[in-house]
Amino acid sequence: MATPLVTADATAASPLVGAPAPGQLTTRPGRWIDGWNPEDEGQWSSVGKPIARRNLGLSVFAEFLGFGVWALWSIVVPQLASAGFALTVDQSFWLIAVPILVGATLRIPYTFAVPVFGGRNWTIISALLLLVPTISLAIVVQNPDTSFGVLLGIAALAGLGGGNFASSMANISFFYPEKEKGRALGFNAAGGNIGTAAVQIAVPLVIVGAAGVQLERAGLMFVPFVLIAALLAWRFMDNLSNAKSDPRSYGAATRVKHTWIISFVYIGTFGSFIGFAGAFPTLLKNQFPEITLSVAFLGALVGSFARPLGGALADKLGGARVTIGAFTVMGIGTVCAIFALRAHSFGGFLASFLVLFVATGAGNGSVYRMIPAVFRHGATDDEDKARRAKAAAGCLGIAGAIGAFGGFLIPRGFAVSTTATGNIQAALWVIVGLYVVMSLTVWAVYQRRGSAFGSTVI
Repeated sequence: MATPLVTADATAASPLVGAPAPGQLTTRPGRWIDGWNPEDEGQWSSVGKPIARRNLGLSVFAEFLGFGVWALWSIVVPQLASAGFALTVDQSFWLIAVPILVGATLRIPYTFAVPVFGGRNWTIISALLLLVPTISLAIVVQNPDTSFGVLLGIAALAGLGGGNFASSMANISFFYPEKEKGRALGFNAAGGNIGTAAVQIAVPLVIVGAAGVQLERAGLMFVPFVLIAALLAWRFMDNLSNAKSDPRSYGAATRVKHTWIISFVYIGTFGSFIGFAGAFPTLLKNQFPEITLSVAFLGALVGSFARPLGGALADKLGGARVTIGAFTVMGIGTVCAIFALRAHSFGGFLASFLVLFVATGAGNGSVYRMIPAVFRHGATDDEDKARRAKAAAGCLGIAGAIGAFGGFLIPRGFAVSTTATGNIQAALWVIVGLYVVMSLTVWAVYQRRGSAFGSTVI
């Protein structure tokens, strides 16, 4: 039976006996909410905003854990030798790359899970699924005789955490009105991204025991937090009955060339962030083995905080301009990292990569800011605007998944470069070249005066 939750207009009479009045929310068992409409100013200001904020906070916590699990092998791999495992450089980079590949692939189905199961329900399910990769890791790392194939399979399970980003973003998008959606989604994304830095801070501290490296703790430390996240979601989050996604939006987006242009560009920004974040601990271990200070987390940390900054700058200057600037800084940072490697300068290498991470984070925010502006440009009437908005929503999901695939290419590129030349410099030069191509693409399509967008700030 539906239970009235709140009425935006207390004097409004229901046209049918027992039916909710306009603007009124009702609840059903299972924490389902009917009548949710954040665009209704009365409903939003009375109780909508507190409900949305509560769900946002808990969603960030669950997504934070998802990103942590997704990045778990990035910090476990450099410690495997201390636990008795003998791996080649190529095998090490495979263990880093595979979780990224699986997580990117899962982003599309995870997006559709929210309308099917409900945002609260899927948050519970997706959180509990994190127990599979974490407990599995805790088991296999205790046996140095475990085959590489088994290690690779367990590492792939960590990709479950990567899918959490898509479902969390989809869920929160239903809770907020359009005027506040960008800020809420930016906070949600940044809060999740910080999970990468958090796991890279925590694991080196947790795994050290009296008997030496106890790597199983890296997986076990997640168990209580995952259970808490699932419990909090069960107790305090909500399902929205009108949270429906339209699969046709993806079909509409695939027919628009800008979906693929933006997805290509997002490979350069988000792909660089997640790929470099995953490989950075191993790079530091391999290139500067004499450095024992745990600083690998700094890259993911500054990149995460820079994401909302990039979105804010894009609001003022235009997403295309900020994206071009981000690629420029990324290219400069990468070149500086190459020369720091040649000089075997740890300080120079670290500083170069931190600049690079800041630029990737800012670029992530600016590219996502570009999407609605690009699809909105040239709309002729309300019907056309609605059609374009649907395609833009599909583009967000497609670009998010394709961009994450870029994170798989970076560690694999480092592996190929190391095998062929003995170092990663060749891979870094290729990455610089790609940044130049991506920057020119953004300029030619969205910033150049003679383009279809003309002087419009995108």
